[in-house]
Amino acid sequence: MPKPLRIAVLASGRGSNLAALLAARDHHALAIEPVLVASDKAHAGALQLAEAAGIPSLHLNPRRYDNRRDFDIDLFTRIGDSGAQLIVLAGFMRILDGDALRPWVGRMINIHPSLLPKYRGLHTHRRALEAGDAEHGASVHYVTAELDGGPVIAQARIAVLPDDNEHTLAQRLLIQEHRLLPAVVSALAEQRLALAGADTVMWDGTPLQAPLRLEDGLLERGARDE
Repeated sequence: MPKPLRIAVLASGRGSNLAALLAARDHHALAIEPVLVASDKAHAGALQLAEAAGIPSLHLNPRRYDNRRDFDIDLFTRIGDSGAQLIVLAGFMRILDGDALRPWVGRMINIHPSLLPKYRGLHTHRRALEAGDAEHGASVHYVTAELDGGPVIAQARIAVLPDDNEHTLAQRLLIQEHRLLPAVVSALAEQRLALAGADTVMWDGTPLQAPLRLEDGLLERGARDE
């Protein structure tokens, strides 16, 4: 039986996506070994979750570094020392230095609450509503130096309802985020996913023409790939 995938999770907030990963692991639906949870916020809920689960945790204060690059280099050095094979950004609210993250390209993913390439950055739910979008969603992508611009692996979609506001849309999408991220990490643990070159996502050894879609908790090829 293959060994669990060793992951490090970076989070700045409450850690709900970390909780989803741990729940999937505990239900034997995800073969991972979390080796580190790190945050730039001392009181992040994610750190409390890690402590409760017996996972090594780390808080680094960005204000104690001369610049962003020094912070990121120290952070990634510590992650490397943890033995992590994959870094999962789960609500980590920092822009990462391109030089510092370069050794991890192809081994670092992020979950973002929009249907990328739409709405990179913040306030994605508000922007989807202001644009009058009929559909909203979440994306998991490989992390590169470009903010929310790395190759998209998979997406989950929901309809925007006539009476939606930012809060209701965010809450309904969060349910899908908690399904999407474990599904992608599981596929990585099973070595079904890989990044080829700078921008080609490989699924079962063949390139994807469009992001995978989450359907009933499972990742499936989109229409352009069928």
